[in-house]
Amino acid sequence: MREVERTRRVGGTPAEVQRLLSPTTIVDWEGSFDVFDVQDAGSVAETAETAGDDGTVVTAGGTGVKLRLLFTELADGYRYEQLGNGGPFDEMTTRLTVEPQDEGALVTARSVVELGTRVPFADRIAAWKRGGELDRLLASIDAET
Repeated sequence: MREVERTRRVGGTPAEVQRLLSPTTIVDWEGSFDVFDVQDAGSVAETAETAGDDGTVVTAGGTGVKLRLLFTELADGYRYEQLGNGGPFDEMTTRLTVEPQDEGALVTARSVVELGTRVPFADRIAAWKRGGELDRLLASIDAET
C-alpha cells in the first residue's frame, strides 16, 4: 500500500473551486477514465458496499478496465474510493480538500493505492501513476479558476 499526495495553490476562492467540483468533473480531470454512468449510492444494487451512503457512484473505464467509484461530498471537498474488486486496484481511496489560502485556495489530493499483487514494486508504480492523475486534476482545477 502506498500513499501519494499533491498540493497546489489556485487563484480561485474555496467557494469557486467547490462549485467546479463534481464526481464527473473529478474523474474527467484526472484524465485516465471516461465516465459511463452516474447513480445515487442508495440506488446501486450492491447494498452491502453502499448501504447507508449518501454519495454518488460513478462507473468509469478505459481500454479493458472498468471501475466503480463511491464519491462522498464533504464540507471541504470530496472523498472517493473504488468499490469492490472490479477495478485496477485492490484498494484506492482519495481525499480531495479545498481550504482558503491568501486570496485563493489550497487544494490537496491525497490517495492511498494498493494493487494486491506479488509483483515487486507494483504498488510503487501504481502510486506513480496515481500521482500523475492527481497532478492532472489539480492542473485542471487551477486552469478553471
